[in-house]
Amino acid sequence: MKRALITGVTGQDGAYLSQLLLGKGYKVYGLLRRSASADVVGERLRWLGILDEVELVDGNLTDISSLIRVIQQSEPDEVYNLGAQSFVKASWNQPLLTGNVTAIGAGNMLEAVRLVRPQARFYQASSSEMYGLIQEAHQNEKTPFYPRSPYAVAKLYAHWLTVNYRESFGLHASSGILFNHESPLRGIEFVTRKVTDAVARIKLGLARELPMGNLDATRDWGHARDYVRGMWLMLQQDTPDDYVLATGRTVSVREFCRLAFAHVGLNYQDYVRVDPAFLRPAEVDVLLGDPAKAKQALGWSADVTLEQLVAEMVEADLARHTARG
Repeated sequence: MKRALITGVTGQDGAYLSQLLLGKGYKVYGLLRRSASADVVGERLRWLGILDEVELVDGNLTDISSLIRVIQQSEPDEVYNLGAQSFVKASWNQPLLTGNVTAIGAGNMLEAVRLVRPQARFYQASSSEMYGLIQEAHQNEKTPFYPRSPYAVAKLYAHWLTVNYRESFGLHASSGILFNHESPLRGIEFVTRKVTDAVARIKLGLARELPMGNLDATRDWGHARDYVRGMWLMLQQDTPDDYVLATGRTVSVREFCRLAFAHVGLNYQDYVRVDPAFLRPAEVDVLLGDPAKAKQALGWSADVTLEQLVAEMVEADLARHTARG
């Protein structure tokens, strides 16, 4: 039985990755950062019906001693570093925390693996936000980076450190440069889930409007289920490498709103308004990934369409609010 350790296990990607690995017969360990809200942190794992199947172990990305202990305890064959302060907007308000967790935390994890379990295969969750002010129309593994937020800067540090540990110490360390991927498990603070949750509340008469930021920003959106499959495929390769995972299609936030409201028979223009409070200090206007390398080398492609994704998210939020009465 293969053993995997996942940081960020209680997040969207961690939950879907746990489900995937359990289905393949893995023993899954999840790093759990203790907090006062410990009773609800496993909600995504519970939603997927796998909370009791994942062994949660106490640790923190900012405390390398805890990471060493966890790796000694779990003896993983594969380590997936998904943990981060991952909300872009919050990174301007908490830049040092973002650096400590998202950047230095990845370094702590790499160092702990090198010291305790150098034979383990390591996956680093890199981000399309690293491209920022895009230098090419389609972003691939060779496109120059131009980060536009403290979050993106922190992710870039973690990305290059992963490359460095691969080249310097011979670790089987790969990075997935993932473009935006969503699901019903997406956090409510992210724009896609903010939209689908508002659509559900408006349809059910629980809200009247949806305040938004930049409606003209465009993103390459896929389903998290597809993307965690790509993570796993990277660690099954003989040679570690870096891969872009994307759909190759970009649409605006405005179009995402239109699709979500149209799913319940409403016109987004009747409910969406722009609120300057939600505008970012430095915007990433366009992201559009080129997944050709992943398709050729991994046999990976995004199967779920944007329309299917939006419909699934809206239906899940309708079900949530209906269940709450």
